[in-house]
Amino acid sequence: MRVELTPKQQQFFDYLADRMAGQGSSPSLRQAAVALGVSHAAVAQLVSALAEKGYIRRDGRYSRNITLLNRDREVAPPRWRQVPVIGRVQAGLPMYAQQEWDGTLVVDGSQFRGENLFALRVQGDSMQEAGILADDLVICEPRQYAENGEIVVALIAKEEATVKRFFLHLDHIELRPANCNYSALSYGFGEVLIQGKVVGLVRDRGF
Repeated sequence: MRVELTPKQQQFFDYLADRMAGQGSSPSLRQAAVALGVSHAAVAQLVSALAEKGYIRRDGRYSRNITLLNRDREVAPPRWRQVPVIGRVQAGLPMYAQQEWDGTLVVDGSQFRGENLFALRVQGDSMQEAGILADDLVICEPRQYAENGEIVVALIAKEEATVKRFFLHLDHIELRPANCNYSALSYGFGEVLIQGKVVGLVRDRGF
């Protein structure tokens, strides 16, 4: 187990993580000193302390290149990752599934770890009681199956997409809204194709 960081060391480690996530490279000692308002020598001491405690790896004693390490002293994954935004999806009545690329969304990689994640912008209010509001971006993990009660993106009749809770019955599939003003939708097994499971959302009105 790694030795815990002091408050100043933690501040410096967080600075390194944010800087490297945003710019893709580690700062020079001078840049770090200016950003943190400390001396060049103080930054050098912080670098040495983080290296000794196993939080970073420096490529050579005088190298500027720094690599962040996880708790197993392995290279840590980037804190931030880009998720493609693919069209829009209705949280109300189903709508045509627009598959065009619609930009990217930057999310915290420590919170969203799944592979090939994608995001969809929600229209409608049928899932508001589950905390999913119109214009939210739902983050989805690609799936072709679902467990009862999970919130999924479902493709209906190969052309309409909707966000609903999934329930499998003996003779049909139920897609249930989270809004008492909407009724549940029932479909035959061949009418619904699961596209993904909703694993989170981002409420970014300025996107």
